[in-house]
Amino acid sequence: MISLLVSCKAETKEENTTPEMISEEQKELTVAEKIAQAYGIDNWKNVNEIQFTFNVDRGDSHFERSWTWSPKTDNVGLLSNEGDTNYNRKSLDSLSLDADRAFVNDKYWLLSPFQLVWDQGTTISKSTKETAPMSKTKLNKITITYSNEGGYTPGDAYDFYFDDEYLIKEWVFRKGNSVEPSMITSFENYSEFNGIKIAKDHVKSEGNWKLYFTDITIR
Repeated sequence: MISLLVSCKAETKEENTTPEMISEEQKELTVAEKIAQAYGIDNWKNVNEIQFTFNVDRGDSHFERSWTWSPKTDNVGLLSNEGDTNYNRKSLDSLSLDADRAFVNDKYWLLSPFQLVWDQGTTISKSTKETAPMSKTKLNKITITYSNEGGYTPGDAYDFYFDDEYLIKEWVFRKGNSVEPSMITSFENYSEFNGIKIAKDHVKSEGNWKLYFTDITIR
């Protein structure tokens, strides 16, 4: 599901590219790329390791699991109440598959602005102005829809609502691209870690539910 986008230009094109042409290319960023840039994707090349704890509070119940991920090698470590798991995403087996499914979910919440440009097999709509479901304010909106093939949750769709600075304020998850929302949450409590911007908190409008990140380290 994850693949870093690599710009593959022919050598002759690179040699003949003028500063004016480069400037023009920079102006042609897609909305998804602008969102990713607002969150610091240009600094991703400097990231060697990410550590974070994924937390969900439902009423009086609490759930958490902690991850260590080395993006350059794709080594992943999981620490949870069910035990520790260490694996490499390039060589999954039956024992690591469940852990990887959980990792993809938790990482998507953490780095969804980057997934907009990382993930292949997707369709992204044009940006429109819409009334956001939680705040009831006018925000920009794009929808990313995943292919019906591949990945752990094929065919799902996400509506991203973002401001004019390309920061996401809330989103709608629609399982299987259903018309009705499956989940609506906010993006809030932003902090920056080594040049990467993270929304640490996600809440529902009805309350009594919160998904949040702690122990975040990016180096």
